[in-house]
Amino acid sequence: MKRRLAREIAVQSLYQMEMNEVTAGDAVNMLVDEVNEENEIEASAADVSRIDEHVRELVNGVTEHKAAIDDMLQHYLTGWQVDRLSRVDRQILRLACLELVFRDDVPPKAAINEAIELAKHFGTEESGKFVNGVLGRLLQEIKPKA
Repeated sequence: MKRRLAREIAVQSLYQMEMNEVTAGDAVNMLVDEVNEENEIEASAADVSRIDEHVRELVNGVTEHKAAIDDMLQHYLTGWQVDRLSRVDRQILRLACLELVFRDDVPPKAAINEAIELAKHFGTEESGKFVNGVLGRLLQEIKPKA
């Protein structure tokens, strides 16, 4: 559950960074504080610290690899351009791509399932299907079946 919350905060942070041109640190600080104040994090101080750390790892990872991620996503978007996607879908796809390609601490199917759930939560009615389709194509190519 803490990883899901970290992903939610990471997507919101990436969105804030793009919409309001704030730094990663400012976006993460603002959102973690807001979630903590609203008592959405029912956890110990150590757990809150781990969530904050994980959010920062995700946001910094997307920021660091953004160009490569966008190039990769562009390859799997049929009839779309990365910069023409909804901002929410774009951030969810970037985060999932980070977890699928640049990290090895999340099983690929879990990363995709989490992205679909984020898309259903934050996106439009069709976002979950769209995200699933793009990430499914990406996964088939980067992790071919034996």
